[in-house]
Amino acid sequence: MTKAKRMMQENIKLIDLIIELVDARIPLSSRNPEIDELGKGKSRIVLLNKSDLADPVGNKQWTAYFQEKGIHVLEVNSKSGMGLKAIHGLVQTACAEKIARDKKRGIVNRPIRAMVVGIPNVGKSTFINSFCGRACAKTGNKPGVTKGKQWIKLNNKLELLDTPGILWPKFEDPEVGMRLAFIGSINDEIIIVEEMVCDLLRCIRTLYPKSIIERYQVEWAENEVDTLTAIAKARGCLAKGETVNLKKAAELVLDDYRSGKLGRMTMELPETNIASVEDET
Repeated sequence: MTKAKRMMQENIKLIDLIIELVDARIPLSSRNPEIDELGKGKSRIVLLNKSDLADPVGNKQWTAYFQEKGIHVLEVNSKSGMGLKAIHGLVQTACAEKIARDKKRGIVNRPIRAMVVGIPNVGKSTFINSFCGRACAKTGNKPGVTKGKQWIKLNNKLELLDTPGILWPKFEDPEVGMRLAFIGSINDEIIIVEEMVCDLLRCIRTLYPKSIIERYQVEWAENEVDTLTAIAKARGCLAKGETVNLKKAAELVLDDYRSGKLGRMTMELPETNIASVEDET
């Protein structure tokens, strides 16, 4: 991570624009706070990636949030290509002042250079491949696939600099780390999945309580462990001797959440202390 950050610092002077991908389900938690400092004085675009997995109400609120901060923002789905065509126009808008300055200096047809940044597993490489229309970057469903920088010439108007995903070394708010674990930005192999899914169930119970009832045909129990146990029984997640296999049940719930089978969910909103997003839909 330190090496990747140093590489970005060395290349920031070469670029005109920062395109930052965040996970639309947790737009604030999936932003590296160091990017703001790194990108001072540069034009900015935030892409709410995986917006098809996020609540439409949440997408609108986060779009307004970034716009109020003077950051250009767009909902996209890198896998399907939704929203990607609009990026070209947004790049021209975001860099309008730079383009105008170049014209005054007699510089024409110089491509805009954009650095693509984002924390691990927000879909950065998938975005680059979809946006370019060819396989330019390695992809994977786990963090840490992109290892080094890569310049990609999209056309005569735009060049992209792909960079490794960078997580900051310490989470001041443990809730941020928890949300990052939900979406897979923290390696699953170092996490106790049953504990993480109990945290996930706690958040879902607050924001989208109907989703668990409808998906698994179970009622919420007094605590998340009992709810997970009920899900395990309902879905036949059993070990030898008909004992409940909580790990298997937890992996099932986690896969259902990450794939959107539990419904479109936004796990944080610009306005805090909202009891349930379902109340607004």
